[in-house]
Amino acid sequence: MSATAKKPRIRALLLCPCPFRIPHLNLRPKTTPRPIWCPPSIRTVLTLLLLVPGFGRVAAQREADKDTRAIVQASYIYNIAKLMEWKDPGMKNGPFVISVLGSSNLYQELVKKYAERSIGKQPIEVRKLPKGAEIGPCHVLFVARAELATLPAVQKSIAGRNTLLVTEYPDAMEDGSVVNFVEADNTVKYEISLPNARKHRLEVGSTLVQLAYASEQ
Repeated sequence: MSATAKKPRIRALLLCPCPFRIPHLNLRPKTTPRPIWCPPSIRTVLTLLLLVPGFGRVAAQREADKDTRAIVQASYIYNIAKLMEWKDPGMKNGPFVISVLGSSNLYQELVKKYAERSIGKQPIEVRKLPKGAEIGPCHVLFVARAELATLPAVQKSIAGRNTLLVTEYPDAMEDGSVVNFVEADNTVKYEISLPNARKHRLEVGSTLVQLAYASEQ
């Protein structure tokens, strides 16, 4: 049979719709991949994370929403306390008490970073005061700006006590505050009043005066 006679036969085989096997050609992989085992609890958590839209953005936002003002104020209070002396012998026994009136963020920051530390040999104890509560003996008393209306009663309660009064509003030292937080150059700084410190029998270290944004001699 001639070559031209074989062409229709070849074309008929190629167009044939019937399935056929290609001999000696193994397309299966030599090894079947084993499925990765994952505990049910981890699978559940991963599934939930994939289903919650913007999970990563939420975590980043929480990090950005930290109260930096409270962080700086807490650091100042701790370091100022280390550089000041309470003259009343009774204040040198028991815990070193820091009371906070208002500002839950500052209270939480003090508890989180400084409640396990000490001032001298006295362990720090941080107390959150409810509005209108009686102010007991404390080494440091912080009054937030939101509680400014209560300041006259507060000053009356701590008059004559060996207590460091800390505030955060303009002209606070004229009202008897010893340390007052102010904002300067987009930064939280502090000013200090030596006459008010002496009224509360507090001895201020020279370093505190040198580092203060302003001081009242």
